Amino acid sequence: MRSTTAPAPVTGIAKRFARPLIMGVVNCTPDSFHAASRADSADRAVERALKLAEEGADILDFGGQSTRPGSDSVPADVERSRVLPAIKAVAGKVPAKISIDTTRAAVAAEALDAGASIINDISALRGDKDMLRVALRAERVILMHMQGSSPKTMQSDPRYADCFSEVFSFLRERLDSFLAAGGREERAWIDPGIGFGKTLEHNLSLIRRAGELAALAPVVLGVSRKSMFGGIIPDGGTEDRLAGSLAVAAWASLSGVSVLRVHDVLETRRAIEALRRVAESA
Repeated sequence: MRSTTAPAPVTGIAKRFARPLIMGVVNCTPDSFHAASRADSADRAVERALKLAEEGADILDFGGQSTRPGSDSVPADVERSRVLPAIKAVAGKVPAKISIDTTRAAVAAEALDAGASIINDISALRGDKDMLRVALRAERVILMHMQGSSPKTMQSDPRYADCFSEVFSFLRERLDSFLAAGGREERAWIDPGIGFGKTLEHNLSLIRRAGELAALAPVVLGVSRKSMFGGIIPDGGTEDRLAGSLAVAAWASLSGVSVLRVHDVLETRRAIEALRRVAESA
């Protein structure tokens, strides 16, 4: 017999929900994996950054070389010429914080001088012997896990005995190194590195358990339009992956992730606002 008594309201989700910060991707490159995010000149990078800020980005993440699987590194002077003019042009003109996505200490240092306050390092401060010293100057540093030595080779044959445990241990070790060098605990964020040396199943398990990583530090999650979505629902490429990206953003928001790194700021902000209203409704 169907119950005639209304169930008690569910309150646990509301208690877990806190709006994550939205980090908008500014690819100052001609070859990043999502074509719509590419800005192949300083002027276009500035235009994209201002647009993302207007759409509600809390952070603007400038990168001067692609880190897609199989990509080659570019010379430091090329990376520098791509990001620094754009950062200088945007700094102080928007309320959003500015992040530099680089593994090079010299580029990071110049970006901080130009107005950036966050260093987003996919090598977790291992790619350049001077990066740890530079990172101590930043307001925030993002330490990311990547299996393999570079994006060029990271997806060749990713294997783990226990993916989550290995990623967790790696991030804990990198946090300890940062703190031992004089870094402050509240300045470190961590990123499990979705798509950086992981299979689809590795990625899904890390997304599902991303909230557990928050026991170490605030978690940054970047899944926006990545190829993993083509492994879930066959698609025609990055243009078909917005729905999947928003679904994972919602999951991450309920899981306690602190920062979402996305290409689509406006759509993500709207989705998270709708989720917040439902979660906090009486």
